[in-house]
Amino acid sequence: MSSHIVDYLTETRNRGGSDLHITAGAPPACRIDGELAPLENHDLDADEAKELVLGVITESQRARLEEDFELDFSVAVKDVGRFRANAHYVRGSIEGAFRYIPTEIPTLEQLGHAQAVSDLCELRQGLVLVTGITGAGKTTTIASMIQKILRERSCVAVTIEDPIEYVYDHGYGLVKQREVGPDTHSFSNALRSALRQDPDIIVVSELRDLETIRTAITAAETGHLVISTLHTIDAPKSLDRLIDVFPAEQQAMVVTQVANCLEAVISQRLLTRQDQPGRVMASEIMRVNHGIRACILERKFEQILGLIQIGAQEGMHTIDESLAHLLVNKHISYNDAMIHCRDPEFIEERFQRAQARQQKA
Repeated sequence: MSSHIVDYLTETRNRGGSDLHITAGAPPACRIDGELAPLENHDLDADEAKELVLGVITESQRARLEEDFELDFSVAVKDVGRFRANAHYVRGSIEGAFRYIPTEIPTLEQLGHAQAVSDLCELRQGLVLVTGITGAGKTTTIASMIQKILRERSCVAVTIEDPIEYVYDHGYGLVKQREVGPDTHSFSNALRSALRQDPDIIVVSELRDLETIRTAITAAETGHLVISTLHTIDAPKSLDRLIDVFPAEQQAMVVTQVANCLEAVISQRLLTRQDQPGRVMASEIMRVNHGIRACILERKFEQILGLIQIGAQEGMHTIDESLAHLLVNKHISYNDAMIHCRDPEFIEERFQRAQARQQKA
C-alpha cells in the first residue's frame, strides 16, 4: 500500500473529514462538513494521481478497473479506519474518491431519526426504501437499522453490498455480508441466491437495475423484510423510479406488487449546521397505509404528499415539516431551509410564528 495515500487518508481523518479526493490537476482535497479543503499547496499531475490510486488496489482489481473504467472497493488503514473507495478514469487519467466509514455504527436516535424509523425495525416482511442523493447518509441509516435488529431478535440477515462498508456484529442473529466482485458477480445474482439462504432480512445496498428491483419486490412479497436504497429525493419520485424502470406492458402488475409489499420510504438530506460544527439530517417519512396504498394502485402519486401531511399519528412527516423544525430550533439557516423545501410559504409561516413567540417571551 502506498504510504502516500495512507498519509492523505490519515490527514483527512485528523481534520474530521468524510471524503478524500485524488484528482489530476488539483491538490489532494478532503471534504469537511460538506466543504472541500486542500491537503497540499501543489497540484497532483496525472502520474501522481494514478500512482496513489493504484497503490491501494490488488492486481485483480486493477484488471477490473482497466476493463470497466471504474471500480468500487474498500480500504482498511491500521489505526485510521475503513474507507469506501471508487477509482475511475477522467480524460484518460486514473483518479479516486475515498469515503470514511466509522467503525461504530451510530444509533437511529444519534442520526436524528424519529421513533417511526425504529418502529420499522420490528417489521417482519415488506420493502423499506431509504432514499436521497449521494452523501445523504442512506448507508448509515440502513446500517443502524440492521444493527438494531440483530441486537434485538434472532434472525438471519443477508447483505449484498458494493463494496462492504460497515461490518456488523452477529448479535442474537446471523449476518452474511456479501460484496459484489469478491463474493458475487452482481446484485441480481446475489439477490436470487439470497432467497435460498434462509434469510429473514435482505439488505441490497442499491436498487440499480430492473432485474434487481424485480427480485427485491418478489422477495418482499414472499415473506422477507427487504431494505434498500434509491437515488431519489422523496416518496413519489421513488414510486416513479420503481415502476418506470419496467416495460409499459408490465407496469400494471408491478404497481399492484409495489402497493402490496411497500411498507415505508425514508427520504433524507444532510445539511450544514449553523449552531455548531457538523451536519444535521432533514427527513421525510412515508408509511404505507390504506389511503397511500390506494393512491399507489391508482397511480395518483401527486396525492401522496397530502396523505403524509395528515399521517402524523402514524409517524409520518414531510421534508418541509422537518426543515421547519430544524429552522425554528436554530439548527439550520433560513437560506438552507428555503433551498431544500417544497413550499417556501409553509417555511416562512412557521418561521414568522416562532419569531413572534420569541418576541412575546
